[in-house]
Amino acid sequence: MQSKAKGKGNLSVLMDYAGRRRVLTYLSWVLSAISALMALVPFIFVWLIVREVIEANGNFAAVQGSLSVYGWWAVGSALISMLVYFAALMCSHVAAFRVAGNMRKRAMRHIGALPVGFMNSLGSGRVRRIVNESSGATETYLAHQLPDMVGAFATPVGMIVLLFVFDWRLGLLSLIPTVLGFIIMSKMTGKDMARKMKEYQSALENMNNEAVEYVRGVPVVKTFGQTVFSFKRFKGSIDSYHTWVVAYTKSLMWPMVAFTTAINCVFVPLIIAGLCFTAGGVDGTFLLNLIFYIIFTPIISVTLMKVMFMSENNMIVSDALQRIDGILAIKPLPEPSAPQTPKDNSVTFENVSFAYEGADRNAIDGITLDVKAGKTVALVGPSGGGKTTAAGLVARFWDTASGAVKVGGVNVKDIDRQTLNDTVAYVFQDSKLLKTSIYENVRMGRPSATRKEVLAALHNAQCDDILNKFPHGVDTVIGSKGVYLSGGEQQRIAIARVMLKNAPVLVLDEATAFADPENEAAVQRAFERLANGRTVIMIAHRLTTVQNADKIYVLKDGKIAEEGTHAQLMSEKGIYSDMYEEYRTSVAWKVGGAKC
Repeated sequence: MQSKAKGKGNLSVLMDYAGRRRVLTYLSWVLSAISALMALVPFIFVWLIVREVIEANGNFAAVQGSLSVYGWWAVGSALISMLVYFAALMCSHVAAFRVAGNMRKRAMRHIGALPVGFMNSLGSGRVRRIVNESSGATETYLAHQLPDMVGAFATPVGMIVLLFVFDWRLGLLSLIPTVLGFIIMSKMTGKDMARKMKEYQSALENMNNEAVEYVRGVPVVKTFGQTVFSFKRFKGSIDSYHTWVVAYTKSLMWPMVAFTTAINCVFVPLIIAGLCFTAGGVDGTFLLNLIFYIIFTPIISVTLMKVMFMSENNMIVSDALQRIDGILAIKPLPEPSAPQTPKDNSVTFENVSFAYEGADRNAIDGITLDVKAGKTVALVGPSGGGKTTAAGLVARFWDTASGAVKVGGVNVKDIDRQTLNDTVAYVFQDSKLLKTSIYENVRMGRPSATRKEVLAALHNAQCDDILNKFPHGVDTVIGSKGVYLSGGEQQRIAIARVMLKNAPVLVLDEATAFADPENEAAVQRAFERLANGRTVIMIAHRLTTVQNADKIYVLKDGKIAEEGTHAQLMSEKGIYSDMYEEYRTSVAWKVGGAKC
């Protein structure tokens, strides 16, 4: 997906998202301009009414008819202006909904094509704000603010005409505060203010992201006490946001005071002019015009205020588009021009290195390993050793910096995404179940599967006890709007999903991490069925689960420190042996230090 073209204005980008509905946007501008001009017509009739009253010289009966006509014309033109404005809003809303929808779809489609590690690096709170709030800001901008801005620019055109029609001297005086207001407003909406707006939005974005992460950790915080440490990152983001809010507000304070003073003092030059021009006597026509200008010129204040807020909204939309464009600019992993098909189910690492963006060292540093088709290999080692990274490279969650990861003798970069997804199944440490029925969660493994096949997969994954305890069985909804499952139960559901997928290569990332002893036994039985005849790469901290692996690789600091079978590694008295003894000690430990 292409990102926003350089040099394109905000409107051009928005119209690209609008597609064929851009015509409605243009129509809304025309209607809004007409409505704004029609809104000035009642003031003409007000001038005529005042003129009739002055010329009547107390004989109101003589002008009652004309006063009634002018009054109804004023009311009618106001109603027409309202109806035209309503039509403008209807057109702008339809177009705005299309823009926001297309923006969300394009962003989510692009996110779906990005590496799996993208969400982890950017943060779910930040992604949510960019996709939802940025598209929402553009929707509001197109639906309400842009038509109003067109009307706000059309109004001064009509006003200038009216100001100079009746008395050019008073019209010229009325423009002095207007010009001052525009000069001050240009200072408030310049490049420096746009930069501060961007920094302000970044601080807000970071605070929202930290808020989401903090709320997710509330159970832990409530369990162990709401300490300063637990609140530290969230508090830091709040402080950063506060700093930018204060800076942004201070930079606007005096310009805003000057702007408000200028636009609210429009009538001052008129009063002074009235005193000067009537020093030699009061002229009826001049008095009429003066009264009209005093009544009419406050509209200038309202119009300028609208224009100022429109300019601020334009900066907000510009920042929102830049953030959406920032996501679209992230390149997905390239698809092969001549895709190849794996010859078998083997997995090979050939001098593979990989580093995360911004990291000062490689997460994987020149590792070479070979997993024969149908064999089970375990990756163990200290935390941060590169186990999960290596497993993710098999499923091409990221691309290697150097070397090659091969499946069936073919570099994963030369296998198209769908074929690789069909070949490699990944069981996450977190089961990642969706808030829908158990049936739909499992069927994600193979959407074309029948209900019978889904039930068979659940049976093979040792899920019968889970289904039996719920009245709706496989149709039970899980998550916030349904029931909750334990970690081990969720993992078995995830295993059923992988079984249904029936991929020949399995990657198991700490799949028993959240299982209790009873569930762990069920999960292990499910794994035995799942691994039958397949190539398995498993990551485990519970070392008893890897004893029967055909080969064990010990990863430390991104390198292979040891390799061999369980018996071989135990005899070497190295890292693995120490880890295994520590693990045995830990499972035998109980409060007080006594052995079980």
